[in-house]
Amino acid sequence: MFKNKKVKLAMDLIGIAIGAIIAAFAIEEFLVPCTILDGGVVGIGIMIHNMTGFSLSILTVVLNIPFLLIGSRKMGKQFIVKSAFGMIVFSAFLSIFAPMVNATGEYLLAVCFGGVILGIGVGLVIRFGGCLDGTETVAILLNKRFKLPVGQTVLIFNVIIFAIAGFVFGFDRAMYSLLTYFITSKVLDMVENGMEQTKAAMIITNDAEEISEKIYQQLGRTVTIMKGEGLVSGEKVILYCVLTRFEIHELKEIINSVDSSAFIAISDVSEIIGNHVKKSGELNRIEN
Repeated sequence: MFKNKKVKLAMDLIGIAIGAIIAAFAIEEFLVPCTILDGGVVGIGIMIHNMTGFSLSILTVVLNIPFLLIGSRKMGKQFIVKSAFGMIVFSAFLSIFAPMVNATGEYLLAVCFGGVILGIGVGLVIRFGGCLDGTETVAILLNKRFKLPVGQTVLIFNVIIFAIAGFVFGFDRAMYSLLTYFITSKVLDMVENGMEQTKAAMIITNDAEEISEKIYQQLGRTVTIMKGEGLVSGEKVILYCVLTRFEIHELKEIINSVDSSAFIAISDVSEIIGNHVKKSGELNRIEN
C-alpha cells in the first residue's frame, strides 16, 4: 500500500509538472508580450513585471508564499506539497520561456490560443491535485468557513485585478484579459471532464463510518448516510456528500486510503437551496 501511494504521488507530481510547464508557456509566449493578464496572483505578478521589469518568475514565487502559509494548516499536507511543487516548476519555466521568441503579437490570437493553452495547463494541475495560484487556496478556505462559492470568489478576485489593470494599462487590456479568463475557465472545465464548481459524490462502501469521519475532519464536509440494498450484494451503506471540484481529488485519496473497492459516483450540482450549518462531531444521517 505504501509503495502504491508513492507511485501515485510520483504520477501526480509528473502530471502537475506537465501542466505547470504548459501554463508557463502560455503566460510567457502569448499573454505577457501583449500585456494580457491572467487572473489571481499571476495577474498581479504580470502587472508588477510590466511596470517595473522585475522577473515574473521570482514574483510568482514571492507573491504565492503568503497564500501557501495561510493554507498550510487547513488544506492538508499533500495539497500544499503538490501546490508548492507546481508553483516552483511554473516559476522555473517562466524564466526558461522568457527569453524565447514570442509566439504572436496579435492580441486576438494571444487571447484565444493563450487562453486555451493556459486552460489545458491549469486544468492538468488541478486534475492531479495541485494549484498554481494562491487566490484559489484562499477561495477554498473561505468556502469551508463561510460557504462562499469557490468559483464566485475567484471571479471577484479576478474582476478586481482586471479593473486595476484597466486603469494602469488601458481598459482594452482589461477586456482582453477578462476574455482570456473566460476562455481559460471553459477549457479548464473540459480538461477536468466537464467538472463544475459544485459536485455531489455518492459512495457505496463497507467502511462508511471511517470514511465519513475522515471526510468531515479533512474536508470539513458533513455526510448523509443512507441504507441501501444491492440486487446481488445485499445490504449496503451509501454516503452522499456535496463539495467543490477542488476537493474531488482529496476525496478520492481519502476513500482509497480506507476502502479501495468502494464504488464512487460523482455528478454535477446545478443549484443548492437552503443553508447547512456544521456542528462539531455531528454527521447528518438519513436511514431509508
